Parts: sequence; C-alpha cells; structure tokens
Amino acid sequence: MKSIREQASDVEHHAELGPGEDERFSGYGVMGLPFSSGHVLAMRRFPVTSVGPGYRSVWLRRPSGSWTIYADAPPQVSCARYFGAALESAVQCPIEVAWTGDAAFSVRIAGDVGLAWDVELESSPITRAMTAALTAMPGHALENTSVLKVMGAASGPLLGAGRLGLTGSVPNRQGFRAKPRRMWFVSRSTAALAGEDLGAPQPLRVQTRLGDFLIPQRGIFLIGASSFDRFDPARHLPDTARQ
Repeated sequence: MKSIREQASDVEHHAELGPGEDERFSGYGVMGLPFSSGHVLAMRRFPVTSVGPGYRSVWLRRPSGSWTIYADAPPQVSCARYFGAALESAVQCPIEVAWTGDAAFSVRIAGDVGLAWDVELESSPITRAMTAALTAMPGHALENTSVLKVMGAASGPLLGAGRLGLTGSVPNRQGFRAKPRRMWFVSRSTAALAGEDLGAPQPLRVQTRLGDFLIPQRGIFLIGASSFDRFDPARHLPDTARQ
C-alpha cells in the first residue's frame, strides 16, 4: 500500500484531466479546517487544470467572517475565478507545500502573511470505506449532480463533518462539481498566522460556506478532481475580489 505522500507524488507527476468541455482541475488538498481561534484554513494543489498552469492556493477565513484566497497563479486562472465575489482579497504570492513525512506536510507563505501550517493525516475505517466506494465509481457517476447531492448529504454525517456540498453554485455563479476519489482525516494540525497561534482544530459554532460549497467542520484531505461551468461573461461574475 502506497503512503499518502507517495499517492500525492503520483498525482503531481501523472494527474490527468477527465473528458469534458467544462473547466476542470485535478489534484489534492484540505477541503477546510476550522480552528478554535475562529480561523479556517483550506489548501488546494492542482498540478493540472484546463484554464491555465497548475497552482497552489490557500484559503483563509478570519474570525470576522472575511475570506482571502492566496494563490501562486493569477486570480483569473485560479480559485478566485470562481470565489472572487465572496472574498475580501485575492492575493498572488509564492506558496510552499512540502511533504515532511509519509502522512504529513507543511504549508508556508512568507512575507507579511507569515503562514506556518503543519498537517498530519490518518486513515480510519470510515475513510477507507469511503475511498473504496469512491474509487469503484465510474467517472460518469461523479459528473451527475443528482448523485453528488445524495453523496454530499449522506457523507457529511458519516464523516462527522457537518453538512457537505459536492455540487451547486459558487459565489461567481458558476455551477461546480466536486469529485473526490480518496480521502483521509486530518489527525493533528498546528498553524500560526503572522506569529499568532490559531489554536487547536475545532468545529465552528456555525458552519461556514462559500456559495453552496460548505466548509467541513473537521479536516478532510482529498485526492480527486473538480469541475466548473465554462465561464460566460453574460452570466458569471469576474474573478476580482469585492471592494
């Protein structure tokens, strides 16, 4: 059995985009992780996309409820393309994601941001069962929004993560489809932002969301893909963050 690090390395070197005319992304990341301070962090690493170069991104929600997305690619070809309307800011900057063990990695953003985030992962009977079910599903099933709605409604309580939304609309009005294939829990994590300790992982009092994308109430690491409706300037909002 390959370690999580080895599986992530396979994605780095061999990720492929599935068929389709929509905007597609393939990679891995932490769906979201809330901390006792009220902050939330998320991470995305997409080695390949259909809209631009591969990139890394970090999502940060502050206790006030404001969101910032940091990415090492321009907003128009990274996460702000879909979530910009709900952001306080979208920042392009270098991001380092480094595996520090077979089931551990670190995320760093230098400069004024000063993010130092360390994550340890683990499998459990439920994540192993979910992974077995997801890897056995044909690709077309994960393109079906009805299937994704049922999966999201059922998996959130099973995972102890609150409600999950695997399909719906993002703040910039495109439809999205999240297509996980393998998953693990975050077993331990520490994070500091500009020297401020964010505390221990802990569910928020009220689960947060960006459009129909609900941020899990516990840390879940996924390998998989996602897709969004092709950008239409007549219907969708631009990538710029709200002012």
